[in-house]
Amino acid sequence: MVDAPDVFTRKALASLAGAESEFAAGRYDNAANRAYYACFQAAVAALRRAGIGPSRERAGQWSHAAIQAQFAGRLINRRKVYPSDLRDVLSNLFAQRQAADYGDRALNDTETARSPRQARRFVTIVLDQGDQA
Repeated sequence: MVDAPDVFTRKALASLAGAESEFAAGRYDNAANRAYYACFQAAVAALRRAGIGPSRERAGQWSHAAIQAQFAGRLINRRKVYPSDLRDVLSNLFAQRQAADYGDRALNDTETARSPRQARRFVTIVLDQGDQA
């Protein structure tokens, strides 16, 4: 995996470690949150490497929807940099994070078991691709 000085790469790796440790500790809402952010931060790193930035009207800030759309639309669909099965990972993990952070009940191990694994695969593929760029 790439060990670049990019801040979003470091954040993605830290969030991934958090997702895995939170799941192992039985803190499933936190695991879902960190799994999403690991992928979000890896996607930001990938977009930055590809020379894609936020729109000017956003004053240099990415929205969650924009990251999901740009990553899937430009890097998967158009440029075919990443496998198509990564297309829905961000949106699926975002929905789970929303439930974990704002829902009226706690998530359980069955609901979140795939999240850290999906995040590990997403982050690994995206950051390994950076080694080849």
